[in-house]
Amino acid sequence: MTNPDASRLARRGELIALVGGKEEVLLSEDGESMWVEVIRKMDEVYADLIGYETDLERKNAELEEARNFIAGVVASISDVLIVCDEKGAIVQVNPAFQRLMGAPELALVDQPFAECVASESRTAVQAMFEPGPMSKEESLELCFKTASGPSDVMAVNCSARFNSQGRLAGAVFTGRPIGQLRRAYEALHCAHVELQQAQARLIEQEKMASLGRLVAGVAHELNNPISFVYGNIHTLNRYRMTLADYLASIHSGMPDEAREALRRRLKIDAVLEDLEPLIEGTLEGAVRISDIVKNLRRLSFGSNAPRVSVELSKVVRTASQWASRSKKAKARIEMRLEADLFAFAHEGQIHSAIGNLVDNALDAVRSAPNPSVLIETRSEEKLAVVEVSDNGPGVSEDARARIFEPFFTTKPVGEGTGLGLWITYSIVREHGGVIDCVNLPQGGARFTLKVPRCDPPVKEQSGSTKLRQLD
Repeated sequence: MTNPDASRLARRGELIALVGGKEEVLLSEDGESMWVEVIRKMDEVYADLIGYETDLERKNAELEEARNFIAGVVASISDVLIVCDEKGAIVQVNPAFQRLMGAPELALVDQPFAECVASESRTAVQAMFEPGPMSKEESLELCFKTASGPSDVMAVNCSARFNSQGRLAGAVFTGRPIGQLRRAYEALHCAHVELQQAQARLIEQEKMASLGRLVAGVAHELNNPISFVYGNIHTLNRYRMTLADYLASIHSGMPDEAREALRRRLKIDAVLEDLEPLIEGTLEGAVRISDIVKNLRRLSFGSNAPRVSVELSKVVRTASQWASRSKKAKARIEMRLEADLFAFAHEGQIHSAIGNLVDNALDAVRSAPNPSVLIETRSEEKLAVVEVSDNGPGVSEDARARIFEPFFTTKPVGEGTGLGLWITYSIVREHGGVIDCVNLPQGGARFTLKVPRCDPPVKEQSGSTKLRQLD
């Protein structure tokens, strides 16, 4: 017969056994759950231990790789390397120092570094490890006490060594024989001398090249007024001979009718009317040549020329006329000039700047189907603006970035010096103005020059003129 209590307990899921004639509960449902939880926790802990061990092995491998890398770098250093603790005992040396001393690293480690140097150098080394702050870097000349006797004098650099907490942990010594340094310095000195000589030759060559470009640029600047004066002189000479023939005929007692017929045939009236503008143009060209020569000083020493009220319409007409005649251009030059527009400037320099812009525009439209150049002037607040536009191919982006640099040119060799736009840029900048270049949507380029504007000069009762610049 079964025990009714045992049956009840069994039904509750408990394990019952007969021990010593008595029934005992070996494992209940609650106990079984507890042991399952314990086993699960043990599995988790074991898995964590496995992960920690894997991570530790990986870090050990990385540490070993870093140690091998550092050891390889130290071993490859040709200079001697000695690491000491704060008391001056050797902690580590590199193979170069081992070869120098003729002893392995184990025989050198833990030895006082001062014992490794010759007696005459020992005091200086011992002083470095005396109590007190150590300088971060110091240079010494030491002789080491090697197995074969004192070594050659070596230039040794000493640097303080600090631990991870930033506390002084000792010193690091690196050195090489002074003989090697001396040879290296001599080689460096020779290389430096050769470099200086090569640099001097390059500078001299560049000076000559710059002088050649400058002379070409000056010739280019002088060519316009000289050709203008030259042409006028030829015309004046022809008029002189015509007038001489006419006067000779008059002095010979020519009848009035014959004289009048000769006057009409020789066009004496037209010659007399043309004399005044020819002489004025010739004088203006001579003044322009004089200004160019004077402005040569500005290229190197700056300009102290006085500034006056300059009528831009007059300067633009003269500059465009000279540029057109010198280029023998077939381009149509259109002008839209604002009346009574005056700039506070040096007339010769502004003439040169505008002439260079017109000259470049005429070059740009040389191969255009219908070459044309437009010159406009206008006032813009306190500035006088001059715009020179053309219908040429325009300016590339690369060229626009360098177009105002000295000696930069996009023209073929022998046609451009690279000085025109640089001179123009310098003139405008010295006048406190600005200049820029843009490509037009319909094609071509436009150069815009802006300089300070002033009121027209006012004549005083004494006959002198008074100039007022716009504030």
